[in-house]
Amino acid sequence: MGALTNAFNAIGRSGLGTPLLLMAMLSMMIIPMPPIGLDLLFTFNIALSLVVILVAIYTPRPLDFAVFPTILLVATLLRLALNVASTRVILLEGHTGTDAAGNVINAFGDFVVGGNYAVGLVVFAILVIINFVVVTKGAGRVSEVSARFTLDAMPGKQMAIDADLNAGLLTQEQARERREEIAREADFYGSMDGASKFVRGDAIAGILILFINIIGGLIIGTMQHSMSLGDAATNYVLLTIGDGLVAQIPSLLLSSATAIIVTRVSARQDMGEQVFKQMFSSPRALYVAAGLIGTLGLVPGMPNAVFVGLALLMASSAYLINQQKAAEVKASVDRIETEAATRPPEAKELGWDDVPPVDLIGLEVGYRLIPLVDRSQGGQLMGRIKGVRRKLSQELGFLIQPVHIRDNLDLAPNAYRISLMGVTLGEGEVFPEREMAINPGRVFGPLEGTATKDPTFGLEAVWIEASRREEAQGLGYTVVDASTVVATHLSQLLKEHSHELLGHEEVQHLLDTLAKQSPKLVENLFPKLLSLGVILKVMQNLLAEQVSIRDIRTIAETLAEHGAGSQDPGVLTAAVRVALSRSIVQNIMGTAPELPLIAIDPTLEQILQKSAQGAAGGGLGIEPGLADRLQKSIAEAAQRQEMAGEPVVLVVSPELRPWLSRWLRSAVRGLTVLAYTEIPDNKRIRVVATVGRQDARSEG
Repeated sequence: MGALTNAFNAIGRSGLGTPLLLMAMLSMMIIPMPPIGLDLLFTFNIALSLVVILVAIYTPRPLDFAVFPTILLVATLLRLALNVASTRVILLEGHTGTDAAGNVINAFGDFVVGGNYAVGLVVFAILVIINFVVVTKGAGRVSEVSARFTLDAMPGKQMAIDADLNAGLLTQEQARERREEIAREADFYGSMDGASKFVRGDAIAGILILFINIIGGLIIGTMQHSMSLGDAATNYVLLTIGDGLVAQIPSLLLSSATAIIVTRVSARQDMGEQVFKQMFSSPRALYVAAGLIGTLGLVPGMPNAVFVGLALLMASSAYLINQQKAAEVKASVDRIETEAATRPPEAKELGWDDVPPVDLIGLEVGYRLIPLVDRSQGGQLMGRIKGVRRKLSQELGFLIQPVHIRDNLDLAPNAYRISLMGVTLGEGEVFPEREMAINPGRVFGPLEGTATKDPTFGLEAVWIEASRREEAQGLGYTVVDASTVVATHLSQLLKEHSHELLGHEEVQHLLDTLAKQSPKLVENLFPKLLSLGVILKVMQNLLAEQVSIRDIRTIAETLAEHGAGSQDPGVLTAAVRVALSRSIVQNIMGTAPELPLIAIDPTLEQILQKSAQGAAGGGLGIEPGLADRLQKSIAEAAQRQEMAGEPVVLVVSPELRPWLSRWLRSAVRGLTVLAYTEIPDNKRIRVVATVGRQDARSEG
């Protein structure tokens, strides 16, 4: 057996397996086969069908058996080639007796149907009806629907992967693997849609071959071999029935395997585990069924022993399942009580440890959300928050502190609250047993569920049952679970308030790390030129406008260059931004060759500069109506840019940039304000809008 396995493996590695199989099929169609050859090949065909259906049953996911459509095609071609070979033998040698086509066909034609070709025709007709009308037709319809919904759901799945990637829940490698899996899934169900047509055609071919063999056999037997009609019918019809049965049984097995594959859900369990877990998890259903079967067994005239026995068996099974669940609950309670008993007693005297410090980053959850953060209950939120911290730390350039998570009975059961240094930043409500379908702006139809809004960006959304995920993705919705909703909300809030997360300790650590590579640079910068507080303020200014501080070397070199001339954090921040201009622009537009800009009318810009020079405190002394009109004009231009799918960038003079950035940051979402000096020399620009012309004329 080992030598045979090694031979098959060697053939597979050499790439000769498929050509040899095709040659064998052609040989069966062209060269007459001896009866012993037909016996071996028919037996192999039945064994192959059994292996395929068992693999389909025990495969954890349909996608793990992705080669199934190809195997189905090969098995179908093999069976049709065998039909051609057996037809030739039956028509040539059928007059010699019912064993002319080998023992396998003889056994199915003689033993299985008792040598009665009328019974054989009925059995064959029933098998064909089961295969063609029930299994094949249903599997074909499921394949078509699965392929259509899988293809329709691809955009939503891709958007969900992008959302997880942006929230830090996935690495680039994990996102690439999930995209490849989605592509493989679409290819698989598309292939299954076509493979179901092979099965349907095979069933039709079996019917036609049966009638052709019977008619041809009767004509050959009576005309060429001078047999009576009864003898010809006995020989040829029994041989044809045996041939049809030995072909239809593997065909039915493969049709059933096709139906099993396309009706499976994408869970990592084999079919036996799924059936047992989902059908026998409720003792109540078994108790009710046992009562009904037992009642039927008491009706006079019914087979009482069979019905009552089965009812007792079902009731016993329900009792055992109920006892097992009770034992699991008791074990869980005992474990909790043991852990509580082994905890050290609380100190009676108060101390400084009883005065808890304010959490830098806090997440409070209602009691129904506790399973989300409890890994023993399958909660994924802890891992996703760790992914958020990792991604933000890599993007921003400093370590994001851990998130302190605790339950809060004052919150609603499904509510959560995100806080920074004890101050609430955001709140929301999620449902762990449901999933949120977010409308990204364009969907193909309404979706039933509980209407809500995405807590992160305020988009329209619907809470749906987890079983409707594929339907929602097919309609264009982005579907995420409750853990992803909370993690994405946390990620966005931490990113917006990243400047508040950076403190003296983090800046000192960044400088210590830089000192290992450039000791002279750090020595000349701190504390000779600038204090730690000034450096901290510059970095906080950068983070407040979503500028990463990963390039700590460039930041330190710029501060060392300009620190002797000014200690003002605002002036130093402007100089650092110019040094980081390429990084800032790349973060806005990626590798696009052209930067679209929104500009302010030069006349109005001069008016604003004069106001800035005459105003105290770094603000602008302009008329409120003008400020309101300018803000609306910029917001309208920004909306047009968003509709066009382009970044929203406002370019102004260096003197106006800090004030306009602070003023417009909360009013116009997604707006980036750049100074003329912050645009790299090698970057092409394109002015898409100029705002404030009418305001400039009215002011003039």
